[in-house]
Amino acid sequence: MTGRRPEAPAVDGVLVVAKAPGPTSHDMVGLVRRLTGVRRVGHGGTLDPFAAGVLPVFIGHATRLAEYHLADDKEYAAEVCFGARSTTDDIDGQLTPTGAAAPTRDQAEAALDSFRGEIEQVPPDYSAVHVGGRRAYELARHGKKPELRPRRVTIKRLELVEWNDVDPARPIARLEVACSAGTYIRALCRDLGELLGCGAYLGALTRTVSGPFSLAEAHSIDDVRAAHANGELGALMLPPDAGLDGFPRLTLGEGELMILARGQPVSLPAGAGEGLHRIVDENGRLAAMGRAAGGRLRPEKVFISPTG
Repeated sequence: MTGRRPEAPAVDGVLVVAKAPGPTSHDMVGLVRRLTGVRRVGHGGTLDPFAAGVLPVFIGHATRLAEYHLADDKEYAAEVCFGARSTTDDIDGQLTPTGAAAPTRDQAEAALDSFRGEIEQVPPDYSAVHVGGRRAYELARHGKKPELRPRRVTIKRLELVEWNDVDPARPIARLEVACSAGTYIRALCRDLGELLGCGAYLGALTRTVSGPFSLAEAHSIDDVRAAHANGELGALMLPPDAGLDGFPRLTLGEGELMILARGQPVSLPAGAGEGLHRIVDENGRLAAMGRAAGGRLRPEKVFISPTG
């Protein structure tokens, strides 16, 4: 008679991965899912396969907190290649040289002024934006031009930090960009090339910051695999509420936590403000996310059992 296989211990937290060029963001999620044995795994913002950089991966209970990161600002290091257009606005597409005169560094720097601050940006044809119930890239792959509406995004910082004109007809600029969520760096490069009249596309991209997570604290896939092999993967993980310091933290006793766990409100502690709060137990462990209004604290997401 065989015994029942014991369940794997619960794994909850945020693993900040330094994605290399090549694999998709979904590939990274699949790898973490296999290593941890946890089915509920998600990421905090897609990186295109050719792109590299910060990819927060949310595991277990942390997946329910990923939505609070959707509006996080991002920062990138991007290479803009002038002198050609791309069907995908990046190096993976079909390139068509324009034959137009290439810009000088001074001309490119001057053109950047048009893209700083709040701007309107049309997403790339090969993007995941829905058009009439279908993804834009599905239409584009079938030779149909998707009708995409411009979106308002904010470019908070845009600097030209390197200029390579070894090939004078096809110079390459390295940009540093800090922007709002939903900004397409591919579209930024495309529009910069159109403004300069020579065409341009995104040649390389590294996300250096995603909200509270930076490349400096991210772990390579080799490091993640090695940590798993040594039984030390947990040491690389951040707590589920990592990066949510903008939401006030409230400590509640067991009795109040059990009430919240049953989906019922409790009285708001004296001195606590309104809005969304992180609710922790007396040991500092995340128990719930709750919203305060009118002197009451109502549970929004609960991570503990009402039976304790």
